This record gives sequence, structure tokens and C-alpha cells, in this order.
Amino acid sequence: MKEWRKTLIKPDNSILDAIQVIDKSSVQIALVVDETERLLGTITDGDIRRGIVKGISLESTVQNIMKTEPSTVNKGVPKKEILALMRRKLFRQIPVVDENNRVVGLEILIDFVQKQEKENWIVLMAGGMGTRLGAMTERCPKSLLKVGNKPLLETIIENFVEYGFRKFFFSVNYLAEKIVDYFGDGSQWDVEIQYVKESSRLGTAGALSLLPELPEHPIIVMNGDVLTKINFQHLLDFHTEHEAQATMCIREYDFQVPFGVVTMDRQRILGIDEKPIQRFFVNAGIYVLDPSSLQYVPQNTLFDMPELFEKLIADQKETIVFPIREYWIDIGKLEDLDKANGDFNNVFVANNEKSHDQ
Repeated sequence: MKEWRKTLIKPDNSILDAIQVIDKSSVQIALVVDETERLLGTITDGDIRRGIVKGISLESTVQNIMKTEPSTVNKGVPKKEILALMRRKLFRQIPVVDENNRVVGLEILIDFVQKQEKENWIVLMAGGMGTRLGAMTERCPKSLLKVGNKPLLETIIENFVEYGFRKFFFSVNYLAEKIVDYFGDGSQWDVEIQYVKESSRLGTAGALSLLPELPEHPIIVMNGDVLTKINFQHLLDFHTEHEAQATMCIREYDFQVPFGVVTMDRQRILGIDEKPIQRFFVNAGIYVLDPSSLQYVPQNTLFDMPELFEKLIADQKETIVFPIREYWIDIGKLEDLDKANGDFNNVFVANNEKSHDQ
């Protein structure tokens, strides 16, 4: 990588600074160095998300989340050996250092191998009736409602295409023919679309039992009413890194109690917390599932994704969370649709123009 210096940050930089470095450099890593550019640690997108789950503030320094003993290669090691190491260790990037552990380069896997289309399937749940949107969905399925200048589901497809995904399954039920008529076989977007048609509503996971065959790779399942700028490569990497059977994307949700909360010991008041803010992590409607997890989905039965995770947890399978720090909105109500329309140009159009310029 020629511009590897753009990934360098100092140990007293904030985690927010690291996020900016990772997002701008597009190589998914920040290198923490001292004044002489001696390597002190590395920070990946996964490190940041694990910090979020632990409750570490994004304003705190990168020393709270960085790997202090990162893998490196010495200057002068042949490219063939570096590629073999990266494939063996599943590294996407690795710092190059001199005899004094000073950073002199950064090797990126994508520089070694030609970019290939991803073999992972994308399953989009687009069968909902959208009743909370009232008259707007009487003749139009929610996933075809326009956000910005195009249907919601079209923007979702384009976001996946940006990361190299080409094979899609749409789970359809309500006004299914309108979705099929609009998207067809997907050739207009240079993708392949197949349709899983629910004869009755099967919930957020039940339609997975109707897939024509068992996938060979982890699949991404996403509700068809979610708009997000999540980095799907980061999501897949996180799932693979943790050897998970199922990954659930989560969002932080803040709720302000409208009253003073009283802490007591029997009848004695210990304190009063005026209108405190409670923070929770909530299900964001995006998942990665290993093929083996699909055996837990009952055939052609109403079945929601939380039920699948409960079964996996009960069977002691590795189920993990992936906190979303990017833009995300669930379009369930009219005010959500209005907000998404207001956000569209800044979040999707502007960001896409930037990514094409880089």
C-alpha cells in the first residue's frame, strides 16, 4: 500500500479518530505509533465494535482497545511468503516493520489477489404488509416505497453490490407480484435474484426453510425495511474472526425516563436521579448465519429470528453481536419514512459519490 502513512495515529488519539482513519483509508486498520513511528499496536474495525459492546467511550484513547502485540512482517520478506501468511492467518492487512519495529509499510490482501465476487447469499425479507404505514402500503409493498428517488429495496441491493455480493433471495408474500415485476431476475443491477414465495406469513426467519438448497457459505439475512450504510465486509470478517454460528447486528437505543428515579433502602431515600437516560442494545434486523444454523428453522412454519437465536443459545452454539456504528434506520412508521427521505441525499448519494471518487 503506497499511502500507508494515512493509517498512522498516536496512542493519545481518541477512538473516534481511529474510526475516521479506518473509514477514510478503506483498508480497515489503524496503526498506533510513537513519535519515531515505532509500532505500539493496531486497531481494526472489529476492535472498535468489541469496545462499543464493552461500553468503552468513543472519546477515550485508542490505548483502551488496541492490540498491543500485533502480527507483523519484517522488511524484505518476499511477497509470496507474506501472501501465504495472510491466507493462513486470515489476515486482510499486516504491518511491515524494520529491525527497530518502526513501521515501513502496510501489506493489504486485496493488493495480492484480484477482487472477486462474493459467494455469500443475501436473503432479504420483503414479505411484510407495512400496516403501520397506513394507506401508503394498500397498493404498494413497503419495500417498494420510494426513499429519495428510488424504492427502498433498490437502495438495499445497491449497497450490497458495492461490496461485491451478487446472489440474492427475496422472501415475498404481500403484493409479491409487484416486487417480482419491478426487480425481475436482477439483471438490470448485474445480480441474480430468486424469489422465495411464502404461502402464509412465516415471520423473520421461517422463510429460510424454503431456500432451494443449503448454502455453502455464511448468508446475510436482512429485513427489507432497513436502510443502513453498514460495511458488510466488516460484518462478514467479524463473523468469521469469531468462528460464530450466528451473528446479530445490534444498535444502541437510548430511553430517557421522564421522571426523577428514586433509589431507596426500604423507606429511606438514598438518592434521586432526575430523568436518567437508560441505554440498551437492540436487535437491528441484520444477521449472518452459518449454513449449519438453518437446520434449526422448522419447515414452512411461522418462526422469528429471535427464536432461532434462542435455539442456538440453548444448544450452546457460538452466537455473537455486531454493534452498528454506521447509519441505520428501520422504516416502520410514517415518521421513519420522512426521516429516511430527509437523510437520503446526505447519507446515500453523497457517500456513494465519495466512494466512487476514491
